[in-house]
Amino acid sequence: MTKIRTSPLRGLLFLVAAGMVATISPIDARADAGFKSWVANFYATAAKNGITRQTYSRAFAGVNGPDQDVLDKANYQPEFKSKIWDYLDSRVNPYTVKIGREMGARYGSTLAAMERHFGVDRTILLAIWSMESNYGAALENPERLHNVPQALATLAWADAKRSNYAKKQLLAALEILQEGDVAPKQLTGSWAGAMGHTQFIPTSYLLYAVDADGNGKRDIWHSVPDALATSANLLAKNGWTAGKTWGYEAVLPAGAARYAGDTKTLAQWQALGFRRPNGKGFPRGSDRATLKLMAGAEGPAFLMTSNFFTIKKYNAADSYALAVGLLADEIAGYGGMQQTWPRPAGTLDIKEKFELQHRMKELGYYDGEVDGNFGSGSKSAISAIQQRLGMQQSGEPSRTLLNALR
Repeated sequence: MTKIRTSPLRGLLFLVAAGMVATISPIDARADAGFKSWVANFYATAAKNGITRQTYSRAFAGVNGPDQDVLDKANYQPEFKSKIWDYLDSRVNPYTVKIGREMGARYGSTLAAMERHFGVDRTILLAIWSMESNYGAALENPERLHNVPQALATLAWADAKRSNYAKKQLLAALEILQEGDVAPKQLTGSWAGAMGHTQFIPTSYLLYAVDADGNGKRDIWHSVPDALATSANLLAKNGWTAGKTWGYEAVLPAGAARYAGDTKTLAQWQALGFRRPNGKGFPRGSDRATLKLMAGAEGPAFLMTSNFFTIKKYNAADSYALAVGLLADEIAGYGGMQQTWPRPAGTLDIKEKFELQHRMKELGYYDGEVDGNFGSGSKSAISAIQQRLGMQQSGEPSRTLLNALR
């Protein structure tokens, strides 16, 4: 049986960096001295928080300047900028479902232990793992990883809106290093300091990190059991209700958009004419749910139960929590959404996106993963095909292009 040891509840409060968007000027070479001065001066604060000089020196060994890439990434957060259907397409699709089921089989005993101990459904944990690091694949890409002390010091020094957040996270990261769970070179993460398979910011790590594999270290970078248990611990301690769903897709009755944001019992929603897309009603009982219209009155409705809001303790965006719920349902075999999003005319749904990539691959224009995501490789292939066909070179997927390839 998996041994589970939780850390005591200590450290700073769980903070969410999402939503703090700022425009930051590029750094020039002359700024390196200013950054080094900031790092040197911040040790006084670290020392007051129990960080030794040895730990501090180890954390910044080899760091000679700020990380400009951190500031570039700080200006872009897809949860708040993408259309909901594009955001979901890139995260809830046949590829992420397939890998999720494979990982569910590979780590079946670990996930079963998580369910027994924390009461959190295994498919929710798999969905979070997918969302945070593509089941760990993102950790294998050096270009996406940052030295956490350097990244947080860069934000604290150069990003006024995130400065307080970054200072708190930096102190927590130094405490992690001092406790010995990870070596300095392994203390890597995202531009905002989110770390490991399930992307915990340092303060959250101190609050929720778990040694699930029993090796004496809470290692969310290399131990899948530790990472999944840490996620389960966060959800459990923030009110996850075992055996309950995250919410229900619903058909919006005429004139009911005015109830958006209201919370009622499922029975009350049903009395107002809300039904599931398959025509069935909702489970009996006193469960309460909040109406969310993620694409306005023209799109599908969702009745979100308390577990949806617990998922938001991980990431404050509604789109994130919805993606986790939908992906978990598909991994479990419950099926996907039954209603369609109000996409602009001529754009592709997720099945069509997969078809377009597959056809480009068959024609030899695309050699990447068929995953529904249209990054630089897919867009270059599209531009090449558009040029070949005498079409305007937009580099963007469209039904016109798919029909031409068909």
